[in-house]
Amino acid sequence: MLIEIAVLFGFGCLSGVTTVGFGFGGGFITVPVVYAFALADPAHGLGAMHMAVATSTAVMVVNAGSATFAQLRAGRLRRDYLWPLIAFIGLGAVLGSLAATVADESLLRWLFVAYLALTIGDSVVRKGFVSTEPDVLPRALGGVTTTAGGTGIGAVASFLGVGGSVLTVPLLRRKGLPMAEATALANPLSLPVAAIGTAVYAFAAPGTPGAAHLGYIDLVAAGALLCGSLPAIAVTRRVVGRIPDRAHAIAYLALLGAALIAIVVR
Repeated sequence: MLIEIAVLFGFGCLSGVTTVGFGFGGGFITVPVVYAFALADPAHGLGAMHMAVATSTAVMVVNAGSATFAQLRAGRLRRDYLWPLIAFIGLGAVLGSLAATVADESLLRWLFVAYLALTIGDSVVRKGFVSTEPDVLPRALGGVTTTAGGTGIGAVASFLGVGGSVLTVPLLRRKGLPMAEATALANPLSLPVAAIGTAVYAFAAPGTPGAAHLGYIDLVAAGALLCGSLPAIAVTRRVVGRIPDRAHAIAYLALLGAALIAIVVR
């Protein structure tokens, strides 16, 4: 148990860095590691992916909230890109969370893999993510993007427990925003997904008798992850604005690739 907690603490530190630096909220870090530990426990093996996704959403509530406050103080949040997109993401999150509680375990895992692979491929092949035109002004979000796109982002993100940054960051990037602003906006846009998903997963299962669980949420794992992530968020927010834009975008894709490899190998 102590080794498991130490490993979770370490991955929690990494999730704190990715929350501020890339807007991940911890989902791409916490889902694979919690899934691996849950799968190794015979008592949880059959519901390992559900537990990983649920624990991820609980961690994201705190991580994304803390990072949102830090980014607000740094002046990186553009409110014209937040509203009403955040409302439609919340609507989609309700639909996605409810669907995930009844989804097949293997289906949930392979959709997570497909989601990562398609996002990486699209960001590499299509222009506008790795680099943007220096003299082009950021463009506003259209009505269809805000409504249908926001609902879809919320549904997919809550279904997979990943916060939505993998969709919102490329979207905002192609609208001409620098990586520092796109990843900063990913944190508040992840909050409705995390909050709604956590509430649904907390009451979707009775938990494990005698264990520290709230529905599908593993409270011990969530606590260990947060002990590592919160100090890392406080440190990372001081340096994130100094990363060159192109390097920031390439590092974002590299981390998505690492998460893809981790979940496939396991």
